[in-house]
Amino acid sequence: MTVSLRGGFEKKKGCLVFYFTGQLDAYSEKQFTDFLDKSFSSNKLPIVLDLTKIDFIDSSGLGAIVHSAKQCRKSKRSFVVVGNARVIQTIKLVRLEEFLKVSSDLNTAINQIAA
Repeated sequence: MTVSLRGGFEKKKGCLVFYFTGQLDAYSEKQFTDFLDKSFSSNKLPIVLDLTKIDFIDSSGLGAIVHSAKQCRKSKRSFVVVGNARVIQTIKLVRLEEFLKVSSDLNTAINQIAA
Protein backbone atom coordinates (compact mmCIF):
# COMPACT_ATOMS: atom_id res chain seq x y z
CA MET A 1 0.00 0.00 0.00
CA THR A 2 1.10 3.58 -0.54
CA VAL A 3 1.54 6.10 2.22
CA SER A 4 -1.83 7.60 1.26
CA LEU A 5 -3.68 4.26 1.59
CA ARG A 6 -3.40 1.60 4.26
CA GLY A 7 -5.41 -1.57 4.47
CA GLY A 8 -5.82 -5.14 5.46
CA PHE A 9 -8.44 -7.83 5.80
CA GLU A 10 -9.91 -10.29 8.23
CA LYS A 11 -12.32 -13.19 8.10
CA LYS A 12 -15.70 -12.49 9.73
CA LYS A 13 -18.78 -14.72 9.66
CA GLY A 14 -17.72 -16.51 6.49
CA CYS A 15 -16.74 -13.32 4.64
CA LEU A 16 -13.49 -11.56 3.89
CA VAL A 17 -13.75 -8.00 5.18
CA PHE A 18 -11.24 -5.64 3.59
CA TYR A 19 -10.72 -2.33 5.35
CA PHE A 20 -8.85 0.71 4.11
CA THR A 21 -7.81 4.06 5.54
CA GLY A 22 -6.67 7.14 3.65
CA GLN A 23 -7.10 8.11 0.03
CA LEU A 24 -8.25 5.89 -2.82
CA ASP A 25 -7.09 7.81 -5.86
CA ALA A 26 -4.87 7.67 -8.94
CA TYR A 27 -1.79 7.30 -6.74
CA SER A 28 -3.08 4.32 -4.76
CA GLU A 29 -5.48 2.50 -7.09
CA LYS A 30 -2.86 0.15 -8.56
CA GLN A 31 -1.76 -1.03 -5.10
CA PHE A 32 -5.42 -1.33 -4.06
CA THR A 33 -6.27 -3.45 -7.11
CA ASP A 34 -3.15 -5.61 -6.84
CA PHE A 35 -3.78 -6.23 -3.12
CA LEU A 36 -7.39 -7.27 -3.71
CA ASP A 37 -6.61 -9.37 -6.80
CA LYS A 38 -3.92 -11.28 -4.90
CA SER A 39 -6.31 -11.91 -2.00
CA PHE A 40 -9.15 -12.91 -4.35
CA SER A 41 -7.06 -15.50 -6.11
CA SER A 42 -6.19 -17.29 -2.89
CA ASN A 43 -9.72 -17.32 -1.46
CA LYS A 44 -13.32 -17.82 -2.63
CA LEU A 45 -15.24 -16.22 0.26
CA PRO A 46 -17.74 -13.37 -0.24
CA ILE A 47 -16.17 -9.89 -0.04
CA VAL A 48 -17.11 -6.87 2.06
CA LEU A 49 -15.16 -3.73 1.24
CA ASP A 50 -15.15 -1.39 4.26
CA LEU A 51 -14.37 2.13 3.02
CA THR A 52 -15.72 3.99 6.06
CA LYS A 53 -12.26 5.40 6.83
CA ILE A 54 -11.51 6.62 3.31
CA ASP A 55 -10.92 10.40 3.34
CA PHE A 56 -10.92 10.90 -0.42
CA ILE A 57 -11.93 8.90 -3.48
CA ASP A 58 -11.63 9.90 -7.14
CA SER A 59 -12.59 8.32 -10.47
CA SER A 60 -9.50 6.08 -10.41
CA GLY A 61 -10.56 4.78 -7.02
CA LEU A 62 -14.08 4.15 -8.28
CA GLY A 63 -12.62 2.31 -11.26
CA ALA A 64 -10.60 0.09 -8.93
CA ILE A 65 -13.72 -0.75 -6.91
CA VAL A 66 -15.67 -1.55 -10.09
CA HIS A 67 -12.80 -3.78 -11.25
CA SER A 68 -12.95 -5.68 -7.96
CA ALA A 69 -16.74 -6.04 -8.17
CA LYS A 70 -16.40 -7.45 -11.69
CA GLN A 71 -13.76 -9.94 -10.51
CA CYS A 72 -16.18 -11.12 -7.82
CA ARG A 73 -19.05 -11.47 -10.28
CA LYS A 74 -16.81 -13.45 -12.62
CA SER A 75 -16.02 -15.90 -9.83
CA LYS A 76 -19.69 -15.92 -8.66
CA ARG A 77 -19.03 -14.49 -5.22
CA SER A 78 -20.92 -11.75 -3.37
CA PHE A 79 -19.45 -8.26 -3.09
CA VAL A 80 -20.70 -5.38 -0.92
CA VAL A 81 -19.24 -1.92 -0.31
CA VAL A 82 -19.62 -0.13 3.02
CA GLY A 83 -18.78 3.55 2.94
CA ASN A 84 -18.91 6.78 4.85
CA ALA A 85 -21.08 9.68 3.64
CA ARG A 86 -18.38 11.00 1.29
CA VAL A 87 -17.73 7.62 -0.35
CA ILE A 88 -21.43 6.79 -0.71
CA GLN A 89 -22.15 10.25 -2.16
CA THR A 90 -19.39 9.77 -4.75
CA ILE A 91 -20.68 6.30 -5.68
CA LYS A 92 -24.25 7.61 -6.00
CA LEU A 93 -23.08 10.57 -8.07
CA VAL A 94 -21.96 8.18 -10.82
CA ARG A 95 -24.97 5.88 -10.24
CA LEU A 96 -23.02 2.81 -9.17
CA GLU A 97 -24.78 2.14 -5.85
CA GLU A 98 -26.79 -0.83 -7.17
CA PHE A 99 -23.93 -2.37 -9.14
CA LEU A 100 -21.60 -2.09 -6.12
CA LYS A 101 -24.32 -3.10 -3.62
CA VAL A 102 -23.66 -0.25 -1.20
CA SER A 103 -24.50 -0.85 2.44
CA SER A 104 -24.85 1.64 5.27
CA ASP A 105 -22.78 -0.22 7.87
CA LEU A 106 -20.49 -3.19 8.28
CA ASN A 107 -22.85 -5.42 10.28
CA THR A 108 -25.65 -4.92 7.74
CA ALA A 109 -23.27 -5.79 4.89
CA ILE A 110 -21.99 -8.94 6.60
CA ASN A 111 -25.53 -10.08 7.44
CA GLN A 112 -26.65 -9.31 3.87
CA ILE A 113 -23.91 -11.53 2.45
CA ALA A 114 -24.19 -14.27 5.08
CA ALA A 115 -27.94 -14.64 4.44
